[in-house]
Amino acid sequence: MGNYQKYTELDVWKHARQLASHIYELTSSFPKDEQFGIISQIRRCAVSVPSNIAEGCGRQHKKETIQFLSIARGSLYELETQLYISKDLTYINEVQLKDCLDKIENSGKLLNGFIRYNTQ
Repeated sequence: MGNYQKYTELDVWKHARQLASHIYELTSSFPKDEQFGIISQIRRCAVSVPSNIAEGCGRQHKKETIQFLSIARGSLYELETQLYISKDLTYINEVQLKDCLDKIENSGKLLNGFIRYNTQ
């Protein structure tokens, strides 16, 4: 459990947490009738990223850690797709989409680096 205490100090976790907060703010302007539709989906994905990073850090075996970090990476791809759909539905504009995609890309780079670090 060596990593357990330290996950809150990791840039990869901090960025994922900031991304989740950003997504919550962004989706607060979505149509209210999407509360149990795309809003719920997007928010669940966004929260899944830092949550799975934290859970992975709490695991004692590298294989389990990598599994949770891979789930976090999958959630980033899912989030990206849902944001494209949100743009298609005109819930967000091109500028908002690009801003989110940049944040996702940054989180993805940090996450890939963290996965590589944990596979050494």
